[in-house]
Amino acid sequence: MNNKSEATMNNNSIVLNLISWLFGIAVIAIGLVNVFWGNDLGFGIFLLLLSLVYFPPLSAMLKEKTNLSIPGIVKFLLGVFILWAALGVGELFGKIDLMMSSF
Repeated sequence: MNNKSEATMNNNSIVLNLISWLFGIAVIAIGLVNVFWGNDLGFGIFLLLLSLVYFPPLSAMLKEKTNLSIPGIVKFLLGVFILWAALGVGELFGKIDLMMSSF
């Protein structure tokens, strides 16, 4: 029974790490769009820095160096804020159209 609970925890950890990697990459992409096509250099750099929170190796390094870790709920709320800011206020789709028209 103990092996089954360990396997379930391991599978959950793998899924959460995968989601974290994918969201971090998505935030980097949003940040790059804002830096190069969005006329919003500051917001783009801010998003690029925030994306670092979502990469598991960087989170592990932060915990190792400072003994601090960012709880999952904080990462989730930060992700909601990033999506709200990029999609609603930041007009991401308009910036993507601008980017695609420049190719």
